[in-house]
Amino acid sequence: MYQYKGLEDTIAAIATPAGQGGIGIVRISGNEAIAVADAVVRLQGAKTLAQCKSHTVQHGWVVNAKDKETIDEVLVMLMKRPKSYTAEDVVEINCHGGMTVMRAVLQTVLNAGARLATPGEFTKRAFLHGRMDLAQAEAVVDIIHAKTENFLRQSHHQLKGELSTQLNEMREELIKLYTMVEALINFPEDGIDAQGRQQILNRISIQENKVIELLESSKSGRILKEGIRIVLCGKPNVGKSSLLNALLKEQRAIVTDIAGTTRDVLEESAQIKGIPISLVDTAGILEPRDLIEMEAVKRSHLYIKGADLVLLVLDHSSPLEEQDRLLMEQLKAVRVLVVINKMDLEGRIDISVTKAIFSQDNVIKISTLQAQSIQALEARIVDVICKDKNLDTHGLLISNIRHIKALEAAQENLQSACRLMNENTSLEFISEELKGAVNQLDAITGRNIDEDLLDRIFSEFCIGK
Repeated sequence: MYQYKGLEDTIAAIATPAGQGGIGIVRISGNEAIAVADAVVRLQGAKTLAQCKSHTVQHGWVVNAKDKETIDEVLVMLMKRPKSYTAEDVVEINCHGGMTVMRAVLQTVLNAGARLATPGEFTKRAFLHGRMDLAQAEAVVDIIHAKTENFLRQSHHQLKGELSTQLNEMREELIKLYTMVEALINFPEDGIDAQGRQQILNRISIQENKVIELLESSKSGRILKEGIRIVLCGKPNVGKSSLLNALLKEQRAIVTDIAGTTRDVLEESAQIKGIPISLVDTAGILEPRDLIEMEAVKRSHLYIKGADLVLLVLDHSSPLEEQDRLLMEQLKAVRVLVVINKMDLEGRIDISVTKAIFSQDNVIKISTLQAQSIQALEARIVDVICKDKNLDTHGLLISNIRHIKALEAAQENLQSACRLMNENTSLEFISEELKGAVNQLDAITGRNIDEDLLDRIFSEFCIGK
């Protein structure tokens, strides 16, 4: 087990978000958690937490140790080791949810001998005590930051250990293969014929395919976790802001008949088919008339350059102008979906020009006034982002970039091992590749990981978790 300075300390922190609420929680964990809580909490009936059963809730008051003045009336939850989140003694003081009272309760706890927890230290202790592996610990922060129900569900799969179970099964098979190869190296008199090498090769190939399958899932996993940025662009008064409001399903952008109403970039969050989306409404791409419009146009170009998808909005009721044609030429290098808006009006646009540049598949006709048009656009956006493949939202998905890099390295090891087997290379080299693959899988679950990297992973957590 990893040994870290401070692991024997009793730690405390506010576990609920900053701000006002009905309830605030101050969490205490460590060998002296119960003693620290008993020093600051006066329970009803003059009993102590040390006398109480685990997993019970007690009523009491947090009292200032110096003047015995009551700070707040509280409910205290007791969870004795090892059946707690950290596998240590844990006490959670449920007080009123104002920041002033929560800070006062926390300060009283710290004065009684606890140390302020560092970010992620409670979950780090859960990992160090074997309560969960590193992949499960990372799922905790994913749950906290989940933007959609789909990604929340995926994070729960990982927290329950589904990824870890699959990785451990793969690890066990690779360990068996490594042991077999090492035995052949150490006892060469036993020898290995072509059939034996083929059997080993086949078993390595099976594990490589499992790694590849996990890596394939990362495409869906990254989309569900991070979402995509969609930029709406087009000349003034083509309906970009109306489209933004329709996709958001609320009125966020000002809509008027006056060209150039949007003079700055407006960015909002939404969900489309369970995918987190960042929608960016840009100022109409026009010749700037002043410094404000000049900056707006500059920002628009920057957002377009960094977009996952650009919606080029054109007006069905207006002929294409030179500015439209120039925009289409400029957008050839990015992923574009051409949106012909205002289909409820008489058509004057020459759509053949857009189809010649972007192809028929990248053009869709809509009216922001019709709900079915917006639904069709949402479906097409998902198709374009997922390249017409179904987005997996239910299977086991990889979304953590650290896991992806480790799996890519493991695949390289296994791919190399297969190549070396086919080339009848000495078994010593195959053994090293198998060991490398095992080490990469162990890096994901935390069996084999650098201490500095571990600190960096948990530093991304919030204090109190």
